[in-house]
Amino acid sequence: MKKSWKTTSTGVLLIIGGVVRFYFAVKAGNFTEEAITTCATSILGGIGLLFAKDQDVTGAQ
Repeated sequence: MKKSWKTTSTGVLLIIGGVVRFYFAVKAGNFTEEAITTCATSILGGIGLLFAKDQDVTGAQ
């Protein structure tokens, strides 16, 4: 994860965005299908990017 800083930072930002979206949806009482889908997609996409590697980084696992 440390050698792929570009994808790691993007993944962390996606996870943070998903958690913030979830917080505001719950706080506003607007817990709809759209809110759940947005949160889940953002968090799962961020997790996927945490385990990915950059194209220009060789040997990173």
